Amino acid sequence: MLHRMNGILVIGPKREFHDIVDVLYHTGTLHLEDVTDRLSHETINLEKWESGYGDDITASLVKIGGLIRTLPAIKTLWEHQRKIYENLYWMDHGNLVERVNQVVHTLESRTRDLAAKKSDLQFRIASLIRYEKTIRKIQPLEEQLPLMKGFEVTVLLIQKEFEDVIALIEDELVNITNNQFELISAEIDEYTLATITVFSKRYSDAVHSFIFSKNVNEVRLPPEYVGRPFNEVLVLIDEQIRQATAEMESVNTQLASLSDEWYPELSVLEKVLLDKNKEIEAFGHFGYTDHTCMFMGWVPEKYLTATREALEGKFGDRVVVTELSLSREDYNQAPTFYENSRLVKPFEFFMQLVRPPKYLEVDPSPVLAIFFPFFFGLMVGDIGYGLVILGFALFMKRRFSDLDWLRSLMNIMIICSIPTIFFGFLYGEFFGDLGEMMGWIHPVHLMGITWNRMEAMLPMLIIAVAVGVVHVFLGLGLGIMNAITMRSIKHAAEKAGMIFAISGLILILGAAAGALPPVLLQSGFGALIMGVPLIIYGAGPMGLLEIMGTVGNILSYARLMAIGMASVILAVVANTLGDALGILLLGVVVAMLLHTLNIVLAMFSPSLHSIRLHVVECFSKFYEGGGKFYDPFKRQELTH
Repeated sequence: MLHRMNGILVIGPKREFHDIVDVLYHTGTLHLEDVTDRLSHETINLEKWESGYGDDITASLVKIGGLIRTLPAIKTLWEHQRKIYENLYWMDHGNLVERVNQVVHTLESRTRDLAAKKSDLQFRIASLIRYEKTIRKIQPLEEQLPLMKGFEVTVLLIQKEFEDVIALIEDELVNITNNQFELISAEIDEYTLATITVFSKRYSDAVHSFIFSKNVNEVRLPPEYVGRPFNEVLVLIDEQIRQATAEMESVNTQLASLSDEWYPELSVLEKVLLDKNKEIEAFGHFGYTDHTCMFMGWVPEKYLTATREALEGKFGDRVVVTELSLSREDYNQAPTFYENSRLVKPFEFFMQLVRPPKYLEVDPSPVLAIFFPFFFGLMVGDIGYGLVILGFALFMKRRFSDLDWLRSLMNIMIICSIPTIFFGFLYGEFFGDLGEMMGWIHPVHLMGITWNRMEAMLPMLIIAVAVGVVHVFLGLGLGIMNAITMRSIKHAAEKAGMIFAISGLILILGAAAGALPPVLLQSGFGALIMGVPLIIYGAGPMGLLEIMGTVGNILSYARLMAIGMASVILAVVANTLGDALGILLLGVVVAMLLHTLNIVLAMFSPSLHSIRLHVVECFSKFYEGGGKFYDPFKRQELTH
């Protein structure tokens, strides 16, 4: 259900504006409205509040953020974090900025020097590893290289997909060096070739200039490696890597020491500054006169007392909270705040996919919570599939407990697995007809018919359409409730007329076909005659066309039977094919693969069609949407 909202106006002394904002933000119950827009200048001459603190807070955030990104993150006890937060949050603006500057002055130069040294060492280690890898790959070619004074050795790294460029380089080197060079290629890995060129040093500038112009990756060894055998170079590189790694460990130790001392306060300081920045962004909603400041917004009725007590506890009678007397049109602008039970709450996820309901509209979530699992179970209807879906949902919910959207979906699947198992018992299905083949379960006989879906297609179709009648009539009934709430007599008359007209058509067709007693024929005509004038009154003559549209909506529920039939047929095919293969192990594998595919389809297709039946066929009869979700002005809570 949608929770009742109260419009309130908070009035306090202008000199205590920032303290009032802090309390409202800390309490976190007020959905802000722009007070300068809602109160006309004829009522009171209000000015928008503009903060002069924004630049200081932004600059402080940048400084603290830079320090945090430099230091290694550490876990801090939640109680310790909360104590630091409360101490910093309630500082006035000047003291907070001064504390930021003190921390930055203490840490900035030390962390900057350590970070720069760490970056240099990381680059040096990466370069050394690159040299080592290249030299190890080309070491077997060392004997083929001419060891003559006055010659230079250059290594080029070329991606295999561009190996055609080697021929171009060779042709150009012929021209540059008068054919006085050697060129040898070797494979570095599956993606890279190393091409080693040896040429006279007097052609060095021309060769390097050409290589640079072709954007070829050239590995130029440091001077201390030049002229040495490759095995000596590798020993030297290994020693330099160990030395750089030791220096890196020393730097990391110093950073970790600083982090142990300062990270808890830095992380909380960043959180406080982010909260202060969010407060400042909301200042445009607030208004002031020469001596007072004003705040307006919506508070759920359940939080109204807590909001009053928070302000009274801090300011006494200096701050006044007034409940506003608002018109129906004003309440239509109130935000939407859900207050549903644990069984209904997961289905609020689907409501986030459409426009939120207006405050005075009926909450569609309970309708989804009742009929979505029912439709799902009616379509899937298999004990084995229900158990697999239940197990899968429990595993995913536990494995990805930090993803709220996935947890909501898995809760929906858990709920849907229960009617799936129930209908599986009625249909006598356990992985299709496997349970019946093994003698474990059989379809229930009820009302003179068997609930075996393969044999009761017509009864299942009638049941699906009957469910459609109930669902669509529920939507029309909720439409009447919404129309009464909105005081729209014509809309209420249209919805009521549609119920009479559709009921009349059902009675007429049922009596004419002999499915209903003939005496109901006259009742059907009477209901139709009553419904037509109401529809014309509510929607005009063109509204009569909507009768056929509503009939089409009801017939659309036949998909409940069709999709369920497709699922059970695929399950039977899986069992039949697995049995027909003759080889037990192969048959089991094939059957399992087909059942897995069917279960995946069973989780997606029935869900999509169930949502469609709700949104298109049912919700269109009462749901308008266009509201806004309750978004209170509050800080983000510290997490454990």
